Amino acid sequence: MAQIPSFDDRDGFIHVDGELVPWREARTHLLTHALHYSSSVFEGERAYGGRIFRSREHSQRLLRSAEAIFLPMRVGVEEIERAKYEVLEANGFSDAYVRAFAFRGSRKMGVDAREGGPAHFAVAAWTDWASYFDPDRRAAGIDLVTVPTRRPPPQCMRVQAKAAGNYQISICAKAEAQAMGAFDALMLDWEGHVAESSGANIFFIKDGMLVTPKADRFLDGLTRQTVIEMCRESGWRVEDQRRVSPEELLSADEVFLTGSAVEVTPVRQITHEGQSYEFGTEGHGLEIAAAYAERVRAR
Repeated sequence: MAQIPSFDDRDGFIHVDGELVPWREARTHLLTHALHYSSSVFEGERAYGGRIFRSREHSQRLLRSAEAIFLPMRVGVEEIERAKYEVLEANGFSDAYVRAFAFRGSRKMGVDAREGGPAHFAVAAWTDWASYFDPDRRAAGIDLVTVPTRRPPPQCMRVQAKAAGNYQISICAKAEAQAMGAFDALMLDWEGHVAESSGANIFFIKDGMLVTPKADRFLDGLTRQTVIEMCRESGWRVEDQRRVSPEELLSADEVFLTGSAVEVTPVRQITHEGQSYEFGTEGHGLEIAAAYAERVRAR
């Protein structure tokens, strides 16, 4: 896979607090609160043919995430929507990954969230993530391994907020998986039930039924919601409101991940407690991936 340029040294424009700023000039101070205390929220979105899929729902979730971590926003849905499309137009992008985000600035340090002022708001977009995973690896299916890091109880973190602080667990989980020779992590929750990968929701197919763990212990992704809606419309039996044990997942016929960045990506192998389990990558999962690709480009 080609080397991706550094994210601080590119041509183009980024929206920052109501203005389009040349990419290399979009800077913030070293004592920015978000850099020290993870006081930021973000959305990962995709534009297909100039249209951002489920854009408004992403914008609404960004605001809900900010509210969940006590981050006052200076923009509403309409301003967020305008900024995203402004960035696509300014950069001449049609198909792109879009990152809208908000963060607490350098007015105040410490964990006291009061008097920090409204969050800074920005939008960037890039085309390097046409495929988040290496295309050849993605086509063959990725491999996961169960890692020691687990998803904590929802009382310990804002699980339905797409907040930067939540992703430190994901970074650790992915690093553990890579150290064990796998591409990504299979994360369990604190009780030992299947949760997700390091940054994507997980589904499996067994005997013609589609199953995904109940999303009350991790982020209920918009791609996850889309796949569930799409499959139910097509007559699939879908179970999405219960716990899933590792043993049930490992008995599946097919497994795949979903997310705005990964879209629908097959899993070919999961290693759990030292034993590897293989899954098909050319069955119903491919049909679901094709249907999703058609859905995101529908007008």
